[in-house]
Amino acid sequence: MNLDKYTYNYFLFLFSIIPLTIVAGSAVSFVNILLIDLSFIILLVYKKNFYFLKNKTIIYFFVLYIYLIFNSFISIDYSESILRNLGFIRMIILFVAFNYFYHQNFFISKMFKSWTVIISIVIFDVLVEYFLGRNLLGYKYGELYGGRVVSFFKDEPIVGSFLNGFFLILAGFLINQKKKYRNYVFLLIFIMLITIFITGERSSSLRALLGISIFFLLYKEIDLKSKSLFFFVILVIILAITSNSSSLKERFTRQVIDQKSQYFNLYQSGFQVYKNNKFFGVGNKNYRVETCRQNQTSTNKNKDRYICTTHPHQIYFELLSEHGLIGTIIILLIFYKLIFSKIKRVVMEKNYLKIGLLIYLLLSFLPVIPSGAFFGTFVLTLFTINLSLFYASDKNMNVFKTK
Repeated sequence: MNLDKYTYNYFLFLFSIIPLTIVAGSAVSFVNILLIDLSFIILLVYKKNFYFLKNKTIIYFFVLYIYLIFNSFISIDYSESILRNLGFIRMIILFVAFNYFYHQNFFISKMFKSWTVIISIVIFDVLVEYFLGRNLLGYKYGELYGGRVVSFFKDEPIVGSFLNGFFLILAGFLINQKKKYRNYVFLLIFIMLITIFITGERSSSLRALLGISIFFLLYKEIDLKSKSLFFFVILVIILAITSNSSSLKERFTRQVIDQKSQYFNLYQSGFQVYKNNKFFGVGNKNYRVETCRQNQTSTNKNKDRYICTTHPHQIYFELLSEHGLIGTIIILLIFYKLIFSKIKRVVMEKNYLKIGLLIYLLLSFLPVIPSGAFFGTFVLTLFTINLSLFYASDKNMNVFKTK
């Protein structure tokens, strides 16, 4: 598996800029992943290394991929779903690539250092925008989204979700390093958590707070008193920030109450789409087709409950509405085998990178809490990165493990 210097540096560069390309936009991220995938396929052909195809994990992925292709053909609008479903193969190849390069000499360590620098710049930018009203590129605080920090993303309030996607990766990686740096790591984790909170993204803030709470409960190197003090300080600072920020107070208090019915109406809409398409749903990315186009002309009273939007904003209602009962069972069973069946073994270990990755993956399946479109590029990319590292970092689960 040894690589020559130029191949090593080429792939190291592409992997190291993954967070940067996500910030730059979905098109740039797509191109970077495509470069990794195509280059990696060429490398595999050159190395004649295909034994990983017999691995059970890869078989599960291909079962999921075959199902998604089938889902395209039963979708109410084939053109909406086919590109998303066909494109899922790029995530499978990215998963395999992470597994291949993880144990290359210092590859992942260098990659994580680059990621830490990029994430630190984004954190700094969020703080600048929050306190000064403009970010480093001059984007105005709350200009489009009512007081929410958008940082480099400008057109979308998703910087909190972005940071959350790398939060537990870096927390686990850094804590696995030398113990003498532990206090600095805790400080960085603390700053990351507060940064996610001040973006005003409620779901991301809740997931980050739950994630780090579970992470520290499973962290065996400090006593309960220290853990309690850590959480107490976090809660005090969060309450202090909220009470002194009218926009955050609005987001985390009154708007939670006001928008609760809005989200439950969305969930009801998703469930209604499922009830009208029980077995296989309307097809991936077709929720918007069913609720927006057909609702305009339908006289069916059941469709009066439809809310025209891109997706139901909750993973289970998204799966049920777009994949039906059978598709949802297939998808959840595969992710049970890939993730949930590994919980006991990972928790018993002291590899905090794997523990952090596992927590992020599990929190992706939280019920009730609003979420982005699971098979959308942004959410799926962050999920795939965490899932890839979860497998790659374990010598027994890595798909290139030696026999």
